[in-house]
Parts: sequence; structure tokens; C-alpha cells
Amino acid sequence: MGITKKVTVLAVGLGLVTLSACGSSDDGGTGGDGGGSRTVTLVSHNSWAVSKDVVAAFEKQSGYRLKVLEDGDAGQAVNKAVLTKDNPQGDVLFGVDNTLLSRALDNGLFQPYEAKGSGSILPEYRVDEDQHRVTPVDSGDICVNYDKAWFAEHDLTPPKTFDDLIKPEYKDLLVVENASTSSPGLGFLLGTAAKYGDEGWQDYWKKLKANGVKVAGGWEQAYNEEFSGSAGGRKAGADRPLVVSYASSPPAEVIYADPKPDTAPTGVAEDTCFRQVEYAGLLANAKNPEGGKALLDFLIGTTFQDDMPLNMFVYPVVEGARVPEDFARFGPQAKAPQTMEPAKIAENRDQWVKSWTSLVLR
Repeated sequence: MGITKKVTVLAVGLGLVTLSACGSSDDGGTGGDGGGSRTVTLVSHNSWAVSKDVVAAFEKQSGYRLKVLEDGDAGQAVNKAVLTKDNPQGDVLFGVDNTLLSRALDNGLFQPYEAKGSGSILPEYRVDEDQHRVTPVDSGDICVNYDKAWFAEHDLTPPKTFDDLIKPEYKDLLVVENASTSSPGLGFLLGTAAKYGDEGWQDYWKKLKANGVKVAGGWEQAYNEEFSGSAGGRKAGADRPLVVSYASSPPAEVIYADPKPDTAPTGVAEDTCFRQVEYAGLLANAKNPEGGKALLDFLIGTTFQDDMPLNMFVYPVVEGARVPEDFARFGPQAKAPQTMEPAKIAENRDQWVKSWTSLVLR
């Protein structure tokens, strides 16, 4: 889902940021001894964002103060958690997604805990149900976004599918993120692997490269510096009207614009989407496991789930959670996104990324 923090959100999804609301620690610790500490520490990637009143509700309900440590993008956060697993920075890790889940589980990052209320999690998001090492928290779709004004000015129909992106009329228009360093970049690669199969995706990327695809280091650069449809890109004179981002980026462009437009300036090529799911888990050597369990319970409660769409620009994963009208209107979930079982991702991810690097970057 990592992205640099901004006061004003310019685009979003699993991997985007607004202001982070962090409870301060009464004791200054990072989780305490598990018996006396009243601080619970959440380790997250940079896209953690939550309303202050929701933090207050957790702290009042649980009796714990919430401390949040942000550790770069999702890949960086998971890698650091692996390196520090014997003496973790906190009690709960949030933001490991289905593209990185196997890395976390294989390295023994989490201890089992079945969060209270987990029966309300929608079946399609449940994983690891025999051990309950992770709890699904949110979902979103990685998709190609397009600049509506650019395509109108050039009298060109925006692409709709993966196949469209390799057509001559879209040459030199697309910017993607590096699959080896970026969560949306990896998600887009997995989407092509799901679409074209274990062998066919490489041929697809050869054609995409021949059609002038540009690779940026991460989402921030791709969306805010290269994409002509973003608020940042329009100011900077960016010249790429197609970008890999999220289905939830268009509502962010509307909701955070001043003045607020009636329609989103960007659209989504819906048949290019890959479904991403984010999880949280109780770290194996958490110093405050009871506080961590209380936090996991809260993350799948309706108070937090209802708050996510307009803060982290992701969809809730529990039955009955409310999705704001503007978010649902401008950022509907893809009807038929590409998906992939975590086990298949685990089996192939490293080799696919290595092959992708050779094909696209060299």
C-alpha cells in the first residue's frame, strides 16, 4: 500500500498519507513490560492516518495510550520488522499487505491472536484462519489512473484494459512505479502476472517497454511529479497522462480540492486493477501483548472501520461498515479486479521481481 507524508492529500490508497494522529505516551516507553505499561505501540508504514476522536475513543475504551511509529513504505516497514523481530519497536504491525504477507509469516513476525469481532470480516478477505497470525483491516485496488482533461484535449479515448496500454496510441503516456521498491509497482506487476500467466506477463512487459513506459522510484514521484492529472502534476507541468495509482485516488482529488469540483479530474481504467488487502498482527515479541490485542480488536470495530475511507482512502473489510457517499461515488471498487493467492505470490514474487528488473530496467 510507502508514500511521503503530506498535510494535504493529493492521492491515495493503501500506501498514501494524511496527517497522523498519535497518542502520546504517559511513560515514554514503547510498549512497556506487558504488565504495567499503559502505552501500546503501533508500527506502520507512512500511510497510517486516523481521526483524533477515533484515537481518543480507542484510548478511552481500552485504557491504553496509543503511540504510532511510521517506518517508510510497506516494504521498508516489513523488512525492518523482520530485522528487529527479537526486540521489536512496538506491539502491533499494521500495513503488511497480500503482496508481502508471506515474507512476514515465513519470518515468524507474528504471534497468533483471533481478534474479537473477527467473525464480521468479509469472507473474501480472510487468510491464515488456522493460526490467526494476521487480521485483515482494509482493502483497495491498484489501477491505472488517467487524466480526463488531457484525453479530452487530444480527442483520445482513455485506455480501459491492460491490452490497451500496449497500443500505439498510448505510446509514451504511462508512468509506473518500480516493482522492486514500491508497493503499487509490485501490485501492478502481480496484476499483469494474474492476467497473462506465469510466462505471458514477461512478453506483455516487453511490449509495454517498447511502448514507452516510464518507471519512477515510487508512488510519490510517479503520481505527484510525472502524472499530469494530479494536483501536483498539473502545477509542475507533468506530461504523463497515465499512472499506476489507486481506484481511490479520484475521490481524493475531489475531496481535498479547493474549490471542490463536481466531478473527479481523473478516472480509473477499471480493467487494470489488482486487489490489495492490508493486515495487522500482534508482533511475536511484543512487550505489551494485552495492549496489542486491544488495538487489534479496535482496528476491526466499526468506529475505526467507518473512519478509514476519508483518512487512508481504503475500503473497510467488515460487514456493516459505512462508506461515505463521495468516496463510494468517485472511487468505487473494481467489479472484477485481478487477484492472486498469497501462497502463489510467495512462491513467485522474488523471481518475478528479478525478471521484471532485467526486462524493464536494463
